Amino acid sequence: MYARRRHVYFAMMGLCIALFVLAWGVVRLWSIPAAVGMCVVAMVIPPLAAVVANRRGPDDRWWDDPSGDPQSDDWWDELDGRKRH
Repeated sequence: MYARRRHVYFAMMGLCIALFVLAWGVVRLWSIPAAVGMCVVAMVIPPLAAVVANRRGPDDRWWDDPSGDPQSDDWWDELDGRKRH
């Protein structure tokens, strides 16, 4: 899941850069309002990309939340190299 989120993040950021470069390198020659509109769209992409990249997946174990199952929690602590008291 992490690799997929990372690929989506980089694709979104690449689209953001492409929109910005195309807006002021090519589109502004024909239409300044269209170039400004493209930059507004490019401005919205980075926060959305950050949300996508940091979204919690169904299999992710974040913030060391105990699951409520003692056997599972012991197993995760063992994998993480922690000892439970």
